[in-house]
Amino acid sequence: MVTVGLSKHTQRTIWSNDKGTNRFAEFSEVPGFAVVARVLRAPPDWSANAVIITLPISLPSDARAGGDQLSGDGSPVRPPLKWAGGKRWQLPVLRPIWRAHSERRLVEPFCGGIAVATGLMPKRALLNDINPHVINLYRWLRSGLTIRLRMRNEENYYYRCRDRFNRLLRQGKSATAEAAQLFYYLNRTGYNGLCRFNKSGEFNVPFGQYKKLDYKLDFQEYRSAFGDWKFTDTDFQSIKLRDDDFVYADPPYDVEFTHYSRGGFDWGEQERAACWLASHAGPVVLSNQATPRVVELYRSLGFNLQFLDAPRRISCTGDRTPAPEVLATMNLT
Repeated sequence: MVTVGLSKHTQRTIWSNDKGTNRFAEFSEVPGFAVVARVLRAPPDWSANAVIITLPISLPSDARAGGDQLSGDGSPVRPPLKWAGGKRWQLPVLRPIWRAHSERRLVEPFCGGIAVATGLMPKRALLNDINPHVINLYRWLRSGLTIRLRMRNEENYYYRCRDRFNRLLRQGKSATAEAAQLFYYLNRTGYNGLCRFNKSGEFNVPFGQYKKLDYKLDFQEYRSAFGDWKFTDTDFQSIKLRDDDFVYADPPYDVEFTHYSRGGFDWGEQERAACWLASHAGPVVLSNQATPRVVELYRSLGFNLQFLDAPRRISCTGDRTPAPEVLATMNLT
């Protein structure tokens, strides 16, 4: 075990698992926790110029405390979906903040892939997303979803399932168990965990072309893990916040792509969300891409800003350099 300083802000403990190839698992240290952040290939002199490779790996059992949500039998529950832009990487930063407020209800207006909720393990949570299909899946998982759909990593089969899913949407059957199963399959098999709809409201993510995929067929552990969590699919401003709620908000990025759900999320929506969050009496943590106008908006509303480097897993140019994000907080003390 070797400890190296990779920046002036953080210190990382590097656990060697294969010294012959200089392949190391990196743990971001937070008091009482050890969380795998990424795998890196360290240079011989252990300099700070290590090449960082974004790759999920499993935690050793003695380093999992506080990591994943727990099911009724104590086994860990990971987020059920792949999710582009997921915030699991933020957990080492969020956990110390949450620890002081863990008796509060966690509210996520843009819950997406629920990596934050399953990482913080709130006793009570209100998880909202304007995308009704992801919420439909979570509701069915809470009630005990049984998978009857065949899971195949085959291109022709994928497009047949996508057509079937869109047909259910047109028929007004988007809240069914079949729609939930299809959404899970499309998420696992489609390109990069994207969730994208065209202007007609049809799911249009292409086939992912993965060499190998693992599909989960037994979701029973989510029944207890989600037992005291409420799931809604409404406009964020319709959420009835309590003054003591802890709000974590991760709105769609301030980027050109805005068709995460039918209707999109433009700059006016960014402003509306920020103003709504700034009016909340309780603790607020707000995450977004650190574009100049986002930073200016959040500062003007009185948020305290912290800047983080987000791992970039999706890029049309192949550029995987970290993307700057802003973590804006208010009312934490």
